[in-house]
Amino acid sequence: MQGQLDMEGALTARDRVGIQDFVLLDETTEAAFLTNLKKRFSKDLIYTYVGTLIVSVNPYKELDIYNKKQMDTYMGVNFFELPPHIYALADNAYHTMLTEFNNHFILISGESGAGKTEASKKILQYYAVSCPSTTLLNTVRDKMLMSNPVLEAFGNAKTLKNDNSSRFGKYMDIQFNSEGDAVGGHILNYLLEKSRVVHQNHGERNFHIFYQLVEGGADDLLRQLGLERDVQHYNYLTQGECAIVSSINDRNDWKTVKNALQVINFDEINTNHLFGIVASVLHLGNIQFDSDSKASIYTHLMLFSSQLLGVDAQSLQEGLTFRKIEARKDQVLTPFTIDHAIYARDALAKAIYGQTFTWLVNRINESMENKDPSRKTVIGLLDIYGFEVFYVNSFEQFCINYCNEKLQQLFIQLTLKAEQDEYEAENIEWEPVQFFNNKIICDLVEEKHRGIISILDEECLRPGDATDLTFLERLEDKMGNHPHFVTHKLADKMTRKTLERGDFRLLHYAGEVTYCVLMCQSKNAIVKECFSTMDPDSRKRPETVATHFKSSLLKLTEILMAKEAWYIRCLKSNESKQPGQFDEALIRHQVKYLGLMEHLRVRRAGFAYRRKFDVFLKRYKPLCPATWPHWRGEPADGVEVLVQHLGYLPHEYKMGRTKIFIRHPRTLYATEDAYEKCKHELATRLQAKYKGYRAKGEFKKQKEAATKIETCWRGVQARKEKEKRAWAVKVIKKFIKGYMTRGQAKTTDNSEYLAFVRQSYLNRLKEKLPKTVLDKTTWLTPPVVLQETSEILRKLHYRLMVRKYVRGITPQKKAQLQLKATASSIFKGQKDSYPQSVAQPFVDTRISKCHIYSCSLTVLCSVFLQYSVPVIKYDRNGFKPRPRQLILTQTAAYVIEEAKIKQRVLYTSLKGISVSNLTDDIIVFHITCEDPKQKGDLVMQCNHLFEFLTKLSVIIEIQAGKESAVDFTTGQEPMVYKAKNGHLMVVS
Repeated sequence: MQGQLDMEGALTARDRVGIQDFVLLDETTEAAFLTNLKKRFSKDLIYTYVGTLIVSVNPYKELDIYNKKQMDTYMGVNFFELPPHIYALADNAYHTMLTEFNNHFILISGESGAGKTEASKKILQYYAVSCPSTTLLNTVRDKMLMSNPVLEAFGNAKTLKNDNSSRFGKYMDIQFNSEGDAVGGHILNYLLEKSRVVHQNHGERNFHIFYQLVEGGADDLLRQLGLERDVQHYNYLTQGECAIVSSINDRNDWKTVKNALQVINFDEINTNHLFGIVASVLHLGNIQFDSDSKASIYTHLMLFSSQLLGVDAQSLQEGLTFRKIEARKDQVLTPFTIDHAIYARDALAKAIYGQTFTWLVNRINESMENKDPSRKTVIGLLDIYGFEVFYVNSFEQFCINYCNEKLQQLFIQLTLKAEQDEYEAENIEWEPVQFFNNKIICDLVEEKHRGIISILDEECLRPGDATDLTFLERLEDKMGNHPHFVTHKLADKMTRKTLERGDFRLLHYAGEVTYCVLMCQSKNAIVKECFSTMDPDSRKRPETVATHFKSSLLKLTEILMAKEAWYIRCLKSNESKQPGQFDEALIRHQVKYLGLMEHLRVRRAGFAYRRKFDVFLKRYKPLCPATWPHWRGEPADGVEVLVQHLGYLPHEYKMGRTKIFIRHPRTLYATEDAYEKCKHELATRLQAKYKGYRAKGEFKKQKEAATKIETCWRGVQARKEKEKRAWAVKVIKKFIKGYMTRGQAKTTDNSEYLAFVRQSYLNRLKEKLPKTVLDKTTWLTPPVVLQETSEILRKLHYRLMVRKYVRGITPQKKAQLQLKATASSIFKGQKDSYPQSVAQPFVDTRISKCHIYSCSLTVLCSVFLQYSVPVIKYDRNGFKPRPRQLILTQTAAYVIEEAKIKQRVLYTSLKGISVSNLTDDIIVFHITCEDPKQKGDLVMQCNHLFEFLTKLSVIIEIQAGKESAVDFTTGQEPMVYKAKNGHLMVVS
């Protein structure tokens, strides 16, 4: 919202967000009106002024413009000083009431779903926050605020257009004392839609309270009332086929209503009676009748209904199934038909609910009543249905549109009167305004003996057969020549095609509306009684609903005429309740029937803009050298000088007693544009002057401060330097003396020096500790006094590293090291190629099991395979090389060729193993010849000699032996072959 305030802070924002007051439009056409409204709506600016009237467009989404911060922003601010907002209207009505000590009312109008109820809530919340606060006043405010959820529960319902539609008109007076404290309130209600109790159109619901009671009531309460927790069980709740709605939480709303009833002082007895009446209506709706010739009740629900209503069951049954006819002193009971009984049941349900609603409003009024006899001022809130046009328009639409017709008449009268009064107060010549006076339409409806309501009364109450057609004929006879009344019979040929024979059409100020004469279609006296509030024991002519509504409306008009008026016109942005959608056709229709263009024309008839002299001069005085920066004379004289300087023509403005009147918006816009330009230039000059002044002053202050700081700093530094040097001399003397006596026993003179030596050595040692166990040379040489300590630390450090190293060895690595240790004990210093093999890790096997031939695997499956490696075997005769696989088990070594075991060497038959001390890979197995199956010594070449022999040594113990008949020599290329002397020659 703060962004919106900045954006709308000046009239120059009009190109971006439109004009915030329709009075200032260049053209007062409907197209210009809608364009401006759409431009503002697209920026989430839902409020726009027409003078002091507010046009509000429902955005169908939450806007962050109603918080406490926004309320504080608008408190006590001039109406046009900030962007349009409902808080601005509420605040100005409040402060005008306090200043002038008179009564005001705020008329909130618009069709269902336009946001009237929400606007009323926002105003109440604003007064609750902005008015003075005490414990007593807070109680009054709580009651006014909490009356809303109660009235909404009993008077609001889901319709096709709105999930929380008010189905009654409400006028609420908020009473204030002379200090502006809210001390009481009073509510008047109009024309509750009682027909909804017994019938709902498809997609609509009954009043909220029925669903809240069934869904949210405690189990004990439902049991006492004879109800089940299922709305589908009740005929009065299911006709619209949408009893459960995702956007409505009936259980939570029930809790809110229960809490609200406690706040407005409903005791437990009254609360239980109230819910009992609600339950009785549900039970009445489930009562069924049988027999074609006469109606009789066959359901046990009659007992529940009579108990909850506190009446005799027999009397209730008789009233629903018999008609009482009185002839002089005799009474005759005539049985109803089923249709008549249903009518009677529904009429009773509607009457009970209607009377209960009236009682509820009266109790709320008693709760909010202020009994202090001192004079009070009031601000009234009128939240009433807007003009309605449906495909079929019945009696309720007739009453609603009649109400809007009267309010439009009042609206124009009050607007014209306010304009005329202001002109007269300012001594400005009043120019008559041409506008449509809808008094002719109001008389058509309400004129005594000749109006539609009077004819309806006569037709409903006259003896004989009264039908829709007889009523229509009476209307045609009485007002056949009226220019705003048309029927099928009276219309021309073209118009007749759009009218049914049972319709009549009224030309309202907002457009034509065709009504269906279904309001008295039944001959049944009970249905006619639904339109009557007569006392059954009275002989007086009854007053019909229409007449009662007309009387209430006339009283309301009298109340409003005695108050100062403020207006809020609520518009629906679209029918689908979607945010961001602006349905231009729908908006145009609402603008028309809300009379906004009429109001705009009245406001623009004379002068579009008027402001008090001091306000106008304060804003625009920079535009004239004579008025800037200060005007010493009267504000009126200053304004005259200013407008002359700006070049206003005589017909463009008038000077009143306290205000200047400007005729055309373009004159104001030219002034505003000049002001914006001047403001920037003036701001630049002021900024430069001010910055220069501030900079000079700041420089002077900084220079003086710098001089003082410099002086102080130098003194501090000098003192610190002196202290530092004295300390340094002292430390150096002590250090030299300690150095000279360092070899002596510890004394006072050398103790600090020795401590320094120890600390210095330990710090250096910490940075240069050996990193590995094998590092034996980098230990820092200690001073004499720390030699013993150094040796202890060195041992501890190496032990720690060994411990860390040992703890870091895994089982796999440990096994590897053990094998390497075994290899070292055998080969270190014995064979030339050993050092190169140390870094090579040993593996478990050099041949995977999948590569060992299947037949060998079969033979060896019963023994434990310890190691396998590929070798080259040399024949003893001729030393021919043959690739083989050597497999070690726990008991023997196997030489394998493809699918055959060529030789098995039992470890028990192995006399010894020979290798040379050179770099070759020749291995000789010395085998005893006691076993005839053995073939003698085995000569092999193995690329993994050290690994193979180490693995074998783990299985059997290998010891050094005598040399064998194999000749070894060195050469350019390694090779193995049979020498001329018959020995095996190995060249390495």
